[in-house]
Amino acid sequence: MTAYEVDSLRRARRWQRVVRQIPFFAVMAVVVVAAILVLFDRWRRGSVAFGAALLLGALLRTLLPTDRAGLLQVRSRPFDIGALTSMGLLVIWLATSIDSLGTGDQL
Repeated sequence: MTAYEVDSLRRARRWQRVVRQIPFFAVMAVVVVAAILVLFDRWRRGSVAFGAALLLGALLRTLLPTDRAGLLQVRSRPFDIGALTSMGLLVIWLATSIDSLGTGDQL
């Protein structure tokens, strides 16, 4: 192998590692939006967005093969899907069930 081939193989592997993490980056983008909503005093919408991020993670973990799940893969597939789904639903349920206490923050 020439030096050029080795270099191009390294770049391809590096790019493949980044592409494998795109589902995780998508979930983290929703988390960033949720954090911004919470910071701007829209805690209820931010909490729903946090729950939606968890549900998005569960959906991506369900649909993607294990070798493409990237950092969404923590344990076994059933555990990851169950944990993400239950936590996402719980956060959304809590956000919608807590009284806004006169803050005017409605969904």
